[in-house]
Amino acid sequence: MKTYTIIAGVNGCGKSSLTGVLRTEISNLGKIIDVDKITAACGGSSLEGGRKALAMIDECLEKEICFTQETTLSGRNTLDVIRRAMEKNYVIRLYYVGLDTMEESLARIENRVRRGGHNIATDAVARRFEKRFDDLMAVLPYCNEATFYDNDNGFVTVAKYKNGEIQPIGSHRPKWLEELLGKMI
Repeated sequence: MKTYTIIAGVNGCGKSSLTGVLRTEISNLGKIIDVDKITAACGGSSLEGGRKALAMIDECLEKEICFTQETTLSGRNTLDVIRRAMEKNYVIRLYYVGLDTMEESLARIENRVRRGGHNIATDAVARRFEKRFDDLMAVLPYCNEATFYDNDNGFVTVAKYKNGEIQPIGSHRPKWLEELLGKMI
């Protein structure tokens, strides 16, 4: 079964860390397309990194192989890829990582930079954080399945998307999940 896996969330939420966890649990992630790693390999050019990532996605779709993309969901690219993947009968699977506050996101980015990782401009983080649920709601209806993780202190599964609705799991209800559920009403 061809699968397009989307690992999404705001900057600094832990998408790459979740990808690492999922690699040990899921056998059909296929080619992992992490634009941040690609950009670093291109000497830090985000334009060149983005182009290479798009070319990798095109190649996966052309060859009809499984692939995974890490994304903040900002912009229209992910929705375009979903539509193209659906035309080729891919299963669309989403893993979303949530955080309660933008300050938490910024602190995680700052920690990443201290360890030699890449930075993200505060205004870009603020813009993406503000629109995070709108961006998520734009792609969610196209997903065959979705799992939601809170990453306050390690990845905790807090909800699943089934039959067109987000269904909470367990008793842990982070603020961001409550806010998202409120938007679905």
